[in-house]
Amino acid sequence: MNMLNKQKYYREPSVFRPENLLREARRQKLTMDCKIPGVCVLDPDGDIVDFLIKSGKATLNKCWSCYHTQMYEFDNQWIKIGIIGRAVGASFAVLLAEQMFVSGCELLISMTSAGIVTPPPEGARFILIEEALRDEGTSYHYLPPDETASIDTELLSQLQSLTSRTDLATAIGNSWTTDAPYRETKRAIEYAKSKGITAVEMEASALYAFAKVRNKRVVCFAHLTNNMAQEGEDFEKGVESGSLDSLEVIYQTIACLM
Repeated sequence: MNMLNKQKYYREPSVFRPENLLREARRQKLTMDCKIPGVCVLDPDGDIVDFLIKSGKATLNKCWSCYHTQMYEFDNQWIKIGIIGRAVGASFAVLLAEQMFVSGCELLISMTSAGIVTPPPEGARFILIEEALRDEGTSYHYLPPDETASIDTELLSQLQSLTSRTDLATAIGNSWTTDAPYRETKRAIEYAKSKGITAVEMEASALYAFAKVRNKRVVCFAHLTNNMAQEGEDFEKGVESGSLDSLEVIYQTIACLM
């Protein structure tokens, strides 16, 4: 193990900062210096973004200066929401989160698809992730190994009511965040089960570590869509690839927190 793996210098600020990167991106791309919506969504699968564009509900946000992605925006009656699709994996999700929060975001919701490790409560198709098992690299640049990556307790308290609504099919649970989905071995899955893990996904632990250190509001959901392709007819998400159900969970989350 080299020295950088042993010591992350957690209390030192980064020399490379997202606001500086975005300053140069705006200069090079001739992007307007303006704020993105205060509420933003990460949509790793991209199905929600595709649905919103197809249905004519989303337009390109002109304030987003990222080199790697495009942000779309759409309205939910009384609030404008920014959304980025296909931000897969812990490092990419946190890279975008850093840039979102210096661009005007005040609440970030991640809606990722996930494999089932332990069957959830009957009828639950979404998990509000309370804590994530840290099996990726990004979170360790934010939090020491002995600290947990979990949702802010006040946010969790405010969102408890989601679980009482049968139409949302949402339960509270823990996830296993991995950056190597094709290394979900039998023994690794058994270990996750022993830790009370409901689902396996690729972003939550890093996003929660970022949120804890930066004192930002981040909420991570897992849409339970598969059994890791152990049998046929897996990865079915529902109408419009699950976008309608996912959006309703997102809308009700915003209503609880705004």
